[in-house]
Amino acid sequence: MTTLTLNLNPIIKLTDDQFFELCQENENIRLERTAKGELIIMSPAGGETGNRNGRLTQQLFNWADNDDSGIAFDSSTGFKLPNGADRSPDASWVKLERWNALTSEQQKKFPPICPDFVVELMSPSDSLKETQDKMKEYRDNGARLGLLINRKSRQVEIYRQDQEVEVLESPAAVSGEDVLPGFILNLESIW
Repeated sequence: MTTLTLNLNPIIKLTDDQFFELCQENENIRLERTAKGELIIMSPAGGETGNRNGRLTQQLFNWADNDDSGIAFDSSTGFKLPNGADRSPDASWVKLERWNALTSEQQKKFPPICPDFVVELMSPSDSLKETQDKMKEYRDNGARLGLLINRKSRQVEIYRQDQEVEVLESPAAVSGEDVLPGFILNLESIW
């Protein structure tokens, strides 16, 4: 996925409502916003990556439907992180009590919450360093568990609160640990 960063700050500093409206008016363009207010324009995923991301999201949604302890989200969901960034993980999950603490209006827009669990599936053109920085941003903003799946190297980087990143080589599956008890992400359909 090719990305383009656009800095409008010298001209205009978009409010949260303006950024949300910009995204709604341009729904065919995938936008994120850094904590510094820079807009990140991302191209659509290719067919292979889109299929793999769908399989990943399907597994998370199936588990969430049976578990009922939280809400799962796909890659089209934007979250307003505590540091001010607006990010859209490829798949994510929020504990139900945290989700229910938000107002109806907050739930309708970009929820001002960092997901408890996030997954990023790298596209062939993604920058590893930029994606790792994004994972660290999620962790630093409250994500309890994050998975960075690098299909090219067949590695999974696991991000946890107050811990060093763990790198797994070609795992067949990854656990949701204590954040998503009983969730096992089967990676055979992702590789």
